[in-house]
Amino acid sequence: MDYINAFWVGGLICALVQILMEKTKMMPGRIMVLLVCLGAVMNFFGIFEPLAEYAGAGATVPLIGFGNVLMKGVKEAIDEQGFLGLFAGGFKAGAVGTSAALIFGYLASLLFAPKMKK
Repeated sequence: MDYINAFWVGGLICALVQILMEKTKMMPGRIMVLLVCLGAVMNFFGIFEPLAEYAGAGATVPLIGFGNVLMKGVKEAIDEQGFLGLFAGGFKAGAVGTSAALIFGYLASLLFAPKMKK
């Protein structure tokens, strides 16, 4: 049942984002920022954790999950470091995922011949 919940919640998130892309004139970059901010706001109001427990990777893998990770890191760093944690927490919490994306993206560009769109 965990797989089914992850599938339909993740699919619903992706479908809503696709509708947003098709029906508005928002650029993909702005939609990505919107999703990260939505994940942070959901964490702030305590909505994201119950959703993540229910849907698992269906909620944590899309970009709203990255916003949640950043907000969680900021909260922890503020508890440990005070005001300075506001600036360091997100970087510390998101470093592994960002580094992995950069490294695997670079490796993929070495294995495959990337081409510019015309």
